[in-house]
Amino acid sequence: MDRPLEIDRLIPDQHYEQQYLDLMRRIWTQGDERVDRTGVGTRAVFGVTMRFDLTNDAIPLLTTKRVFWKTAAREMLWFLTGDTNIRELVKQKVYIWTDWPLDKYRRETGDDIDRDEFEQRIIEDEAFATRWGDLGPVYGKQWVDWPRYTPAGEGLFRREDKGINQIAALIEGIKNNPGSRRHIFTGWNVAELDQMALPPCHKTYQFYVSKGKLSGLLYQRSCDLGLGFAFNVFSAALLIRMIAQQCDLEPGELVWNGGDVHLYLNHSELVEEQLSRQPSGAPKLKILRKPDSVFQYDISDFHVQDYDPQAHISAPVAV
Repeated sequence: MDRPLEIDRLIPDQHYEQQYLDLMRRIWTQGDERVDRTGVGTRAVFGVTMRFDLTNDAIPLLTTKRVFWKTAAREMLWFLTGDTNIRELVKQKVYIWTDWPLDKYRRETGDDIDRDEFEQRIIEDEAFATRWGDLGPVYGKQWVDWPRYTPAGEGLFRREDKGINQIAALIEGIKNNPGSRRHIFTGWNVAELDQMALPPCHKTYQFYVSKGKLSGLLYQRSCDLGLGFAFNVFSAALLIRMIAQQCDLEPGELVWNGGDVHLYLNHSELVEEQLSRQPSGAPKLKILRKPDSVFQYDISDFHVQDYDPQAHISAPVAV
């Protein structure tokens, strides 16, 4: 009988990363081979749950390859600003969003500019960045500025200058009504999906308070298990930690739900190398101060210790 995909609890004494490696092996050996949006092709399964303990400062950083956690943390902080232009990321040497605007620029202009030159122009030329660096109303825009409309007469509606800050509302809800089943925010704004460079993959978050601990559930509609997951799971855990601190709660658990969970066919070297490695260690994340709001954290507020991963494994990104 096939091993079930849903993992309710880790086997005692099993390393938290083993569930990830087991899933990778299952997808690579038994997943459906599919033609995907990028044309690269994937092997995939549908409907997966993994759980990660966040108590005692635990953080689910993969140890079978190096995860550049500061890059993931900078991206999360950028989301919380509501910014949708890659310029501020590129200034911080975060290049994980460059491929989409670069691809659009090349297609629309016919200029086969190289990546380094494109990123340099994004930094140096504000007008160029405004025209070519914007990703549309992705993640952070929806999180902190979801469009709000008010009646304007005769069946018309006017868009308000200031939208709904889902994150601020979430934190107030957790503080004032911790038992609510409505501690949710989402980036899946159906009306604006076609304006986004990439519709949100980690799309909906829900939070749960029990016995003084805050747990979070992330539903991810699409997950590149080989590349994206490592960032996604760290970022979700970091967000839970930040919100828990703001609400004077201890962190509990991250429950990760994946819809279409896949490995790209051109990632064979990554998969085979990673599956040959054994996970080890128990990294910790320390938050060094408590700012006045969740929107005021800085990268210097986060410190990861006891993280001694194996070597980084590179692989191409499918755009």
